[in-house]
Amino acid sequence: MTREFTTVIERDEEGYLIASVPSLPGCHTQARSMDELLERIKEAIQLCLEVQGEEAQEQLELVGIQRVAV
Repeated sequence: MTREFTTVIERDEEGYLIASVPSLPGCHTQARSMDELLERIKEAIQLCLEVQGEEAQEQLELVGIQRVAV
Protein backbone atom coordinates (compact mmCIF):
# COMPACT_ATOMS: atom_id res chain seq x y z
CA MET A 1 0.00 0.00 0.00
CA THR A 2 1.38 3.40 -1.00
CA ARG A 3 1.03 6.26 1.46
CA GLU A 4 1.56 9.94 0.74
CA PHE A 5 3.12 12.42 3.15
CA THR A 6 3.22 16.19 3.03
CA THR A 7 6.83 17.34 3.10
CA VAL A 8 8.00 20.85 3.96
CA ILE A 9 11.13 21.94 2.09
CA GLU A 10 13.25 24.92 3.12
CA ARG A 11 16.71 26.26 2.26
CA ASP A 12 19.18 27.07 5.04
CA GLU A 13 21.75 29.89 5.13
CA GLU A 14 24.43 27.60 3.66
CA GLY A 15 22.28 26.64 0.67
CA TYR A 16 21.27 23.16 1.83
CA LEU A 17 17.71 22.03 1.19
CA ILE A 18 16.01 20.76 4.35
CA ALA A 19 12.97 18.47 4.17
CA SER A 20 10.73 17.55 7.10
CA VAL A 21 7.50 15.59 7.44
CA PRO A 22 5.15 17.25 9.97
CA SER A 23 3.07 14.11 10.52
CA LEU A 24 6.19 12.07 11.42
CA PRO A 25 8.00 13.89 14.27
CA GLY A 26 11.78 13.67 13.89
CA CYS A 27 11.57 12.76 10.21
CA HIS A 28 13.86 15.14 8.33
CA THR A 29 16.92 15.22 6.10
CA GLN A 30 19.05 17.57 4.02
CA ALA A 31 20.81 17.63 0.66
CA ARG A 32 22.35 20.01 -1.87
CA SER A 33 19.99 19.19 -4.78
CA MET A 34 16.25 18.62 -5.00
CA ASP A 35 16.69 15.20 -6.63
CA GLU A 36 18.98 14.04 -3.83
CA LEU A 37 16.67 15.55 -1.20
CA LEU A 38 13.60 13.71 -2.51
CA GLU A 39 15.51 10.43 -2.56
CA ARG A 40 16.72 10.97 1.01
CA ILE A 41 13.33 12.02 2.41
CA LYS A 42 11.74 8.87 0.98
CA GLU A 43 14.38 6.81 2.81
CA ALA A 44 13.82 8.83 6.00
CA ILE A 45 10.05 8.29 5.80
CA GLN A 46 10.50 4.54 5.37
CA LEU A 47 12.82 4.40 8.38
CA CYS A 48 10.45 6.48 10.52
CA LEU A 49 7.55 4.20 9.59
CA GLU A 50 9.60 1.11 10.48
CA VAL A 51 10.44 2.57 13.89
CA GLN A 52 6.96 3.92 14.65
CA GLY A 53 5.11 0.97 13.12
CA GLU A 54 1.35 1.15 13.51
CA GLU A 55 1.74 4.13 15.82
CA ALA A 56 2.54 6.44 12.89
CA GLN A 57 0.16 9.38 12.95
CA GLU A 58 -2.58 9.79 10.43
CA GLN A 59 -1.77 12.07 7.53
CA LEU A 60 -2.27 15.76 8.26
CA GLU A 61 -4.00 17.88 5.64
CA LEU A 62 -1.84 20.73 4.37
CA VAL A 63 -3.87 23.91 4.66
CA GLY A 64 -1.18 26.40 3.68
CA ILE A 65 2.07 28.07 4.54
CA GLN A 66 2.13 31.67 5.65
CA ARG A 67 5.10 33.92 6.30
CA VAL A 68 4.43 36.13 9.34
CA ALA A 69 6.46 39.21 10.27
CA VAL A 70 6.79 40.23 13.93
